[in-house]
Amino acid sequence: MDSEQKQVLDMLQRPFRLPTQRESHPIVFEVGTRVGGSEPPPQRLTLARSIPRGTVFSIFVKSHRLAAKELCDYFMEASSVQELRQRVEEVRGLVNEKLFIFALSFVIIRKPEMRHLRLPSIVEIFPCMFVPVTTVSEMEQEARKSTPDQEIVVTEYGPEFSSTHLKPEHRVAYWREDYGINSHHWHWHLVYPVDLGVMRDRKGELFFYMHQQMLARYDMDRLSVGLNRVQKLSNWRIPIPDGYFPKLTINNAGQTWGSRQDNSLVQDYRREDFGLLPFDVSELEQWHSRIMDAIHQGYLVDHDGNQTRLTDNVKPPEKRGIDLLGDTVEADSSISLNSLFYGDLHNMGHVVISAIHDPDYAHRENLGVMSDTATAMRDPVFYRWHKYIDDIFQEYKVIQPPYTTEELSLSSVEVVSVAVESQGQKNQLITGWSTRDFEASRGLDFNADKPVMVRLTHLNHHPFVYSIKLQAANSGSLPKEVTVRIFMAPKLNERGVEMSFMEQRLLWAEMDRFTHDLKPGLNHILRSSTSSSITNSNEFTFRDLEERPNPDNPGAPENTLFNFCGCGWPQHMLLPRGKQEGMPFELFVMVTDWNQDKVAQPDGACSCSAAASFCGILDALYPDARPMGFPFDRRPMPMLLNRPVGRASDLTRLSNIAMQDITITFTNAQITQ
Repeated sequence: MDSEQKQVLDMLQRPFRLPTQRESHPIVFEVGTRVGGSEPPPQRLTLARSIPRGTVFSIFVKSHRLAAKELCDYFMEASSVQELRQRVEEVRGLVNEKLFIFALSFVIIRKPEMRHLRLPSIVEIFPCMFVPVTTVSEMEQEARKSTPDQEIVVTEYGPEFSSTHLKPEHRVAYWREDYGINSHHWHWHLVYPVDLGVMRDRKGELFFYMHQQMLARYDMDRLSVGLNRVQKLSNWRIPIPDGYFPKLTINNAGQTWGSRQDNSLVQDYRREDFGLLPFDVSELEQWHSRIMDAIHQGYLVDHDGNQTRLTDNVKPPEKRGIDLLGDTVEADSSISLNSLFYGDLHNMGHVVISAIHDPDYAHRENLGVMSDTATAMRDPVFYRWHKYIDDIFQEYKVIQPPYTTEELSLSSVEVVSVAVESQGQKNQLITGWSTRDFEASRGLDFNADKPVMVRLTHLNHHPFVYSIKLQAANSGSLPKEVTVRIFMAPKLNERGVEMSFMEQRLLWAEMDRFTHDLKPGLNHILRSSTSSSITNSNEFTFRDLEERPNPDNPGAPENTLFNFCGCGWPQHMLLPRGKQEGMPFELFVMVTDWNQDKVAQPDGACSCSAAASFCGILDALYPDARPMGFPFDRRPMPMLLNRPVGRASDLTRLSNIAMQDITITFTNAQITQ
């Protein structure tokens, strides 16, 4: 019998195939009745079967979330991979393909007995969501004309991407269309789903922080190519200047996503194809107003009229205000204190924008890419929408009291020096282009007897090492363990001027966060960029997982590389692009006391802990007691050590904080991986 990992890969391959299209090997089920004697799925999965195959599935749509929960619950009842496979084959062909993959992936991640299994890249499951239809057609043509002695068929996509340089926004198409960024966004919302009954620690706060960090990184790359930072979509009554034409297909039959013309106006939602009631743009404005009122009144009102205060100065188990606001804005109806009153702002904003081209379904056009977590980040309006969402959180954050000297300092430790080293150079980092091959024939049927590959171009950088020297006091107050926090931000704004603390505050991108055991005296820390606490170091392909040694024994030493669950920012996008003439950035290193930072974890909570800064730890508490983004999540104190605080560099008056100027140079050349 195939290994459990192989069975999972078989379930995920070619989601558009019909039940009669079997793989070459037979599927054998054990004889016997269904566990629990439950009724067969066709009579039971009424919501899941209500979404037609070959159409848009969107977790931003309430009815689709309910359908996803129904199918996830059905799959979760399986007690083994064998039973899961039986249920999968029963519903394949009855439910929407993307709903099917979402539910199956959700179960594999969530079920403890399947925790040793790994998901392949979503790029290979749905290549049509990552490369344009013209590239898919080219792959079909190359597959047809391939010769018998040809082992694989390879088609390239990039670096020109999907539009021309006539539009300034195309300068960051390499960022918006990056396969790793889009697959990260899909995977994050799989790990932190809405309305699926998943209760993750600090979920609302992490929704705020992860998206804020994506905006910071996007703005760094915009500055790299001479664009201004993104402006929030604050006025719903004026047209959106930039259109978007995705050129992607929704299904195997070539149906395309909806497109948005330049200067389109957001309109009231009147479509009837998703089970949503008519919805007015004014409702978004009303929800926004109610949330802003709550921020400035200092409390949210629950379903019973009780007030829950909003403040970040709390002790567990009381939730921070930013966590409550994240639950309210996103908004999970099972977690939000009052979803009927504060609404579904984030999700419905995605829906209304994705229907802007056909709000009443008069033209029977599909929704736009803003309706899918795997494609939304390709659209420039995604960042304007999330800047609007982030502005709500920042309105709350700036009224929180600044951190005190005691909260910021660690007098027993001095950061003596900070540097980055790469390719024999100090404080000089290099970016360029690389390519990555994905087997598109795992997701689409090209009627070929050999692998059909797509070669995707993406930004990359030479790996580097942080070199940090710490002087630890010999006193008994020395903490045994410390947390090292590393951030990076551009030094200059659009005008070429050094930024104040408040202007630069939202541009600080977390690069790494880790613990380190200190010994008295001088400590020299060397930390590789590939160990970052935010990144997904590897995105496994089907072939990677098929060749995985000893797949059903995750504890085997040879499986160390595979002990990662898939969530995380792409490693190749850890650095912004920079400029060809070199672009100045600032590195910020802060050391804090682990005794104050640590969180008591439940026994056995250690699985899926990579990329913990963005993804948390599965079945465990978020591994840092400080507010996410500390110390840049709040405005600074007016004075520090009797002198004003105007810039981030003023914090280096404290011994446990240091900064270093670095330069990032874009070579526009190939970087071998």
